Amino acid sequence: MLSDELKSKINKLWDKFWSRGITNPIDAISQISYLLFMRRLDDADATEKAKATFASKRFTSIFKGKQDCRWSYFSQPSIDPETKLKIVSEKAFPFIKQINDPSQPYARYMSNAVFLINNAALLDEAIKAIDEIYADIQKQQQEGQQFQDTQGDVYEYLLSEMSTAGMNGQFRTPRHLIQLMCELVDPDWTDKICDPACGTGGFLIGAYQHILTKYSGPEEITEDENGFKRFKKYGGDKITKKKVWDILHTQAFYGFDMDQTMVRIGLMNLMLHGITVPQIENIDALSKLYDQRYGDGEYSIVMANPPFTGKIDKGGMSDQLKIGGTNTELLFLMRISKMLRPGGRAAVIIPEGVLFGSSKNQKDTREILLKDNQLEAVISLPSGAFKPYTGVKTAILVFTKAEENSNTWHTEKVWFYELKNDGYSLDDNRRKLAENPLPVAAEAYKERATQTPIERRNYFYVPIAEIQENGLDLSYNRYKEFEYVEPTYEPPQKILEALMTLEQEIQRDMEELKNLIG
Repeated sequence: MLSDELKSKINKLWDKFWSRGITNPIDAISQISYLLFMRRLDDADATEKAKATFASKRFTSIFKGKQDCRWSYFSQPSIDPETKLKIVSEKAFPFIKQINDPSQPYARYMSNAVFLINNAALLDEAIKAIDEIYADIQKQQQEGQQFQDTQGDVYEYLLSEMSTAGMNGQFRTPRHLIQLMCELVDPDWTDKICDPACGTGGFLIGAYQHILTKYSGPEEITEDENGFKRFKKYGGDKITKKKVWDILHTQAFYGFDMDQTMVRIGLMNLMLHGITVPQIENIDALSKLYDQRYGDGEYSIVMANPPFTGKIDKGGMSDQLKIGGTNTELLFLMRISKMLRPGGRAAVIIPEGVLFGSSKNQKDTREILLKDNQLEAVISLPSGAFKPYTGVKTAILVFTKAEENSNTWHTEKVWFYELKNDGYSLDDNRRKLAENPLPVAAEAYKERATQTPIERRNYFYVPIAEIQENGLDLSYNRYKEFEYVEPTYEPPQKILEALMTLEQEIQRDMEELKNLIG
């Protein structure tokens, strides 16, 4: 999460853009993202050089022959603002548009990107502001926020300040919930991983960093602020085969989003985290166009937090999603189920209404989910998990693909778990608390086959027959046993004596007050 100091610096940068004529919010976000990308690209190149040196490998800088495109070069105070503008607009910006294979998504979606800053003073001020912001980002990372998708956080904060975050249910997933979901589905380098509504790419980055942590030596592992294990600096030092790195860098991570600005930012974000050839496409995963370009059963891992309560145009909507209506949260569940190959695993955040809603589309969705998949778990999240953007109660569904268009129930029983808090205060401030309940939940899930109690208190199993009897209701509270504790009261005589004593005290106070005022 961004510090108050960092938020203040972002606000000042936004004010500079506004005062110099760049008033369209999306334009401002894009330009800030490009500058942040240039700044971080220089730093990432230095990090890759250090990693290569650490592993005694050869290193070729991405800036080879283009040293004047480095942020550390053109941001020098000795270079006057007009020269900086000329370098950035004519060299550095064209350079970042072409640093990837022209056939790959990054180059395709950056090809029509435009650098809108034409004022030398504004660029000079923006460069200084980005350096200050980046220094704060580095400070936060040194304090233990390695998993934080900082560029995504900056983007989200800009949106929230312009009152557009959370519109149509679209907002970023907190990093700690992504970490939990990675623990639940446990992605590996052999997986083909996808997010069909990827935004800035947080789930894909989380999966990548989860894999690097798995393949880091014990001396490289630490515990982060949420109680999860993570690598300290580089990660993946136990991966020695070039083939594995090639797969992780170019073939393991896929995303889709209908917003081109999101796609550009997501692509830049993945590249800065080490995924050199990211695969994110600008397409609506619920559309007929998606059906024309992509097949079912493509992925072994899907993680997503699809838009809540959204509606889509029925004319362009896929006709292969097996349910009627235009509710995005239901349609995305159907799309994710179809995306998975047999044995593939998914972790998806959905509004809790999907679990118990009585409409035909909601019931049909739950039936398909239970038949085509083994629904492993329903993890109830606290209602403040997505504040300040929404107080909607949500849950995480974890399921494994069994068979497409199944006529039989592949779910035998479902594991339910309640998270009463996620390690943060459940108000708009979302302050970090001392406790770390998410690793506890992840461990309970992994040990569920042998360590789940019979009593239905915090976590328990429910057989499919009971779920069928309850109209396929999948809500946690439907099956939890609520303990009734009979209240105890003092004997009436004691209560009466206490009341009489209190009455006498009131009378004495009244007499004293009467004497004071004469």
